[in-house]
Amino acid sequence: MGWNGMGWGAMGWGGWIMMILIVLTVWAVVAVAGIAIFRGLSARGGNASPPGDAGRLLDERFARGEIDSDEYTARREALRAAR
Repeated sequence: MGWNGMGWGAMGWGGWIMMILIVLTVWAVVAVAGIAIFRGLSARGGNASPPGDAGRLLDERFARGEIDSDEYTARREALRAAR
C-alpha cells in the first residue's frame, strides 16, 4: 500500500522522469569527476620528459640562450658519457 496510498504507482510519469533525471545527473557528476581526476594525474606525469629527450631539451635551452656554449658543451659531453 505504500505511504497512505502514495506508493510507486501513485508517483505518475512526472515522478518517474524526475527520478531518471536525478540518477543520470548523479552518474554524469561521477563521470566528470573521474575524468577530471584522471586528467589531473596524467598532467602531473606528462610534464616529465622521457630520458631520450635530454639532448633535445639541452639544444632548446642553448637556443633560447638559457645556457652558454661552455655549459652546453659540458652537459652534452656528460650526456654522451652517460649513454
